[in-house]
Amino acid sequence: MSPSSSVEPVETSATSVVVTGAARGIGRGIAERMVARGHRVVVTDVDGEGAARTAAEIGAAAGLAHDVRDPAAHAAAAKEASRHGVLVAWFNNAGVGDDGTLADTSEEAVRRLVDVNLLGTLWGMRAALEAFGDAGGDIVNTASLAGLGPVPGYAVYAASKAAIVSATMSVDAETPRRVRAHALCPDGVKTAMLDGQTPGGLGQAMVHSGGRILTVDEVADEAVALVGSRRVVKSVPGWRGGVTRFAALAPSVAKLAIGAVAAKGRRAAAKHTAS
Repeated sequence: MSPSSSVEPVETSATSVVVTGAARGIGRGIAERMVARGHRVVVTDVDGEGAARTAAEIGAAAGLAHDVRDPAAHAAAAKEASRHGVLVAWFNNAGVGDDGTLADTSEEAVRRLVDVNLLGTLWGMRAALEAFGDAGGDIVNTASLAGLGPVPGYAVYAASKAAIVSATMSVDAETPRRVRAHALCPDGVKTAMLDGQTPGGLGQAMVHSGGRILTVDEVADEAVALVGSRRVVKSVPGWRGGVTRFAALAPSVAKLAIGAVAAKGRRAAAKHTAS
């Protein structure tokens, strides 16, 4: 369904939700669940055709082309959501996942990671805060376990996600209690982003070092479960969050274990590829 489609005036009890990066993967999973909850969901994605197709397939209210690097595009998404109901939740899920050490990451990739992951989330949060009604609402940001500690092989990606976690905590603290901000920090998830990792790279090894790769359904369930809660930062699985936070507290000690962790991850990645 396109944003130009005619929309009948909605009843005052109707609620709307925006999910960015929702043409596929985690975003689509979140959108499906919010539709099932009875919300009128606006699916957005840089792939406008994919967003429209997903919206039609899952029964969402609209599918929009949306480049999250553009603040005006967020305002357009909020305006579209307001046509369908009172905005009650905004999921900043769009992101990119270029791997590589800082020295090996191109200038283009560095800018893309910061512009899409960090600035895209900040613009989304601003749009949501401006659009929420008197009852407030929930902002759920898809961060990453990489944002909680050192992740060699994903230096810039990890930095962008760490900034999202930090911004989420600050926004939650500086807004009224009727507004809740959450950062979801999943470990590796079976998505196109994961499949696009550099084969045999350090980043791939670190992602697979934790064992089982999460499914889209698991992560989408956790994202939706944050709505209405007071939980600000949630890692999935929880035990990996604890390990990563420990590494952040003692990075010089963690550095000594990188070789063994990477070797374990490469073995796991090889089994995953072969299966």
